[in-house]
Amino acid sequence: MPTLILVRHGQSQWNLENRFTGWWDVDLTEKGVAEAIAAGELLAEKGLLPTCAFTSLQIRAIKTLHLALEACGRLWIPETKDWRLNERHYGGLTGLDKQETRERHGDEQVHIWRRSFDTPPPVMEEGTDYDLAADPRYAGIAVPRTESLKLTIERVLPYWEGEILPVLTSGETVIVSAHGNSLRALVKHLSNISDEDITGLEIPTGEPIVYEFDAAMKPGERHYLKDR
Repeated sequence: MPTLILVRHGQSQWNLENRFTGWWDVDLTEKGVAEAIAAGELLAEKGLLPTCAFTSLQIRAIKTLHLALEACGRLWIPETKDWRLNERHYGGLTGLDKQETRERHGDEQVHIWRRSFDTPPPVMEEGTDYDLAADPRYAGIAVPRTESLKLTIERVLPYWEGEILPVLTSGETVIVSAHGNSLRALVKHLSNISDEDITGLEIPTGEPIVYEFDAAMKPGERHYLKDR
């Protein structure tokens, strides 16, 4: 039975500091490392062992994948990294403290930027400290200046259809280690969640979410592995 495992990266330093992160590359905290290892130990305990892996180009997701795979004895499996699994780009909000941003712009405006389906945050200006246009990992890629959840979905779903789904269809047990919004894009599609409802869906760090597919590649109900 083809099985998909989704894991949001463990707590990052900017999760801890309550800052908008987006595409900026921030490492895991000690708690985030522990969450990633615990995810892998849970995979081993439940006997759900990945055979193929996908992740983003961001260190917090890559490390989470490697720590989890090492914990379940699967560090050797094939692995693909792609920018289309990156977190949503928070534009000009990148690096800002979330509470300070609320105080400056108001709760309502920040809520729209964070949770609106199709309203992106302010555009990141070129040449700022967090501009990644010259980062070698994105050579040849038009790095976005900002993204809404809708725009994030528009890059994640073609990657799902073209790269991840064919591997899954071949019978593999696929693990995807990614980010809150790139995983929200996948969950929206797989669980047929409306535009209005998806913005309220929280995906906790380091807790594997599982989908099992039938012979027609129709996904079953999503569930947390800890509840299996």
